[in-house]
Amino acid sequence: MAKVAFLLAPGFEDSEMKNPYEAISEAGHEVVILGNDKGVICEGKQGTVSYETEIAAGEANPDDFDAVVIPGGSAPEELRINQGTVNFVKAIDERSKLIAGICHGPQVMISANILKGKTVTCYLGIRDDVKNSGAAFLDQEVVVSENIVTSRTPKDEPAFIREILAKL
Repeated sequence: MAKVAFLLAPGFEDSEMKNPYEAISEAGHEVVILGNDKGVICEGKQGTVSYETEIAAGEANPDDFDAVVIPGGSAPEELRINQGTVNFVKAIDERSKLIAGICHGPQVMISANILKGKTVTCYLGIRDDVKNSGAAFLDQEVVVSENIVTSRTPKDEPAFIREILAKL
């Protein structure tokens, strides 16, 4: 089974964390919550769920993981300014491992400079940022481009989860 990192900071979109996390865990994969720092209690922006970061992403060994999932909300904005977190995502990409981001999740991929030549989707508010990073943008529920899986909003979660599980 795969070992999957979830990148988290306070203000994430509750369902975009909870639903993929539970589906991947229930499918028998190991899930580990990474953040900019270890031991941070991260509450979702809706206040329905909270999680504690288990490892600082900058201290995690990319070789120990098969995939990383980046939920949306305002958390990716905080995650992307931490160089250790960005380096972790970049290292996962260098190993051609799965990177999945929904909503604002691709912001971390932009900061890791891994979207050039890829086709992605995202929350419409960051589509220009995605295009400026060298990616092609498609407005559809899920886009798979090599090792990158992206979706737009909570309503796209079933397709997002389906493609993550298919890649794992």
